Amino acid sequence: MAFPHAGGSATYWFPLSERLTPDIETLAVQYPGRQDRRAEEPLRSIPELADRAAEALLARDDRPLALFGHSLGSVLSFEVARRLQAAGRTPVWLFASGYPAPSRLRGGDVHLRGDEGIIEELRTVGGTDPVWLENAEFMESVLPALRADYTAIETHERGDGVLDCPLTMLTGDDDPHTTVEEAKAWGEHTTAAFDLRVLPGGHFYLDQHLPEISALIAASLKGITG
Repeated sequence: MAFPHAGGSATYWFPLSERLTPDIETLAVQYPGRQDRRAEEPLRSIPELADRAAEALLARDDRPLALFGHSLGSVLSFEVARRLQAAGRTPVWLFASGYPAPSRLRGGDVHLRGDEGIIEELRTVGGTDPVWLENAEFMESVLPALRADYTAIETHERGDGVLDCPLTMLTGDDDPHTTVEEAKAWGEHTTAAFDLRVLPGGHFYLDQHLPEISALIAASLKGITG
């Protein structure tokens, strides 16, 4: 199960799912307030998002499940994993990407900025085609979901929860949102094996490293999923 970044949608994970198929089925979360769920009110709380995602996953069959989250999605996937573990369905692996550990969250003020301030943040971190950032009609349609996502992650409290599954943390070596020390701290959140991978790039380093990332996921889950 893949969890997008702030402002992201399920379709962001399509290139990764193409590389993992047919050995690994990729399910992607679609947060309320975007694409086919645009008519729904965006959620402004990581716990509420996690509750809903965990409920949906627990209603599925009991095949082995691994979670992958980038940026906001990394913290959200961790919270979902905690809920699954409490229900007796601990994921087989958690892959976190591009954000400080839950015990090192920085907060932030992007959600308090005006529309132009949020757009400027998108320019800074990358991951959005500049053409769309200059499209006023498009940005007007996505800003409510963006503000909700930033509210959710920037107001989420630090936590010290621990999982019993292996945890791999990936980050870019030039990510303004995550230092190497903040990435290493993810190791405090598992009783099982921990692996840190630092790759060249910024916040959206993974766009340039899909072959390595998909190979890492496939190797980690070989013999576990199915």
